[in-house]
Amino acid sequence: MKKTLLLTALLLAVSAARAIPPVDPARLDEVQERGSHVMPFDLEKTLHIFNKTESGGIQQVIAKDGADTEQIALARSHLAQLAAGFANGDFSGPRRIHGDDMPGLNALASAAGKVSFAYRDLSNGAEIEYRSEDKQLVEAVHSYFDAQLSDHARHAVPGGQHMHHGHHQP
Repeated sequence: MKKTLLLTALLLAVSAARAIPPVDPARLDEVQERGSHVMPFDLEKTLHIFNKTESGGIQQVIAKDGADTEQIALARSHLAQLAAGFANGDFSGPRRIHGDDMPGLNALASAAGKVSFAYRDLSNGAEIEYRSEDKQLVEAVHSYFDAQLSDHARHAVPGGQHMHHGHHQP
């Protein structure tokens, strides 16, 4: 199972590298440095997954090693805090990492009550499901995810069939 997960992540990373336009390495370094002050987990030991859906999207942070309980706990804590903040319009973490002009961010920050942010534990990390009935806000989520994929290109992949829904904790 662990080998299959790793192989899937590698294949997705390769396909993601083709799908995402090249980003200035200096920008990637800058985002990674700022992120190290906001995100408590190790980017080299985790993977960000951004899966767009018809009603918004699902953001996951998973440990590359499913037995790495420290990274799993850190990802869960961080995403739980983000989901709670996002529900109140607090996007200060993403602002500190990506800047105020991050695509989709201002629309999401001003949409309190119009977008739901459902946090869930996964066996190897955590996820936040973004959901809205408002098509413009769904587009904002998609723009936000695209910006995340671009800025975290070394540590992020777009979602797809490999989403880890079967691994929710009871």
